[in-house]
Amino acid sequence: MSTESISDRREHIRSIGVTAVAALLGVGAALASAAITGGLAVNEAAADRRALGFVLGAILVQFVLYTASGIYDDDEFGTKHYLFVAFMTFALWFVTWGILLTAQHPA
Repeated sequence: MSTESISDRREHIRSIGVTAVAALLGVGAALASAAITGGLAVNEAAADRRALGFVLGAILVQFVLYTASGIYDDDEFGTKHYLFVAFMTFALWFVTWGILLTAQHPA
């Protein structure tokens, strides 16, 4: 019984860490996207492919980071985890960058 609670706690802490890293890298990618498209009009900034490169880079960095750090074993990090990390990073990037675009260029 006690080993199950320790294992559950470790899994919970690990999932919080993965979520936090995905969120922070998503916000960081949005800040980098806003910095590189700062002088452009809103329509031009939204169509800039370099901004999308930042979020894709942030997603790929996480996969390498989690594999190299050994946070997950090879059999533990499956499709569900890849989709979660990609979605969380993209969602935070999209929302944050959208806010930064509208704050830079009021209507």
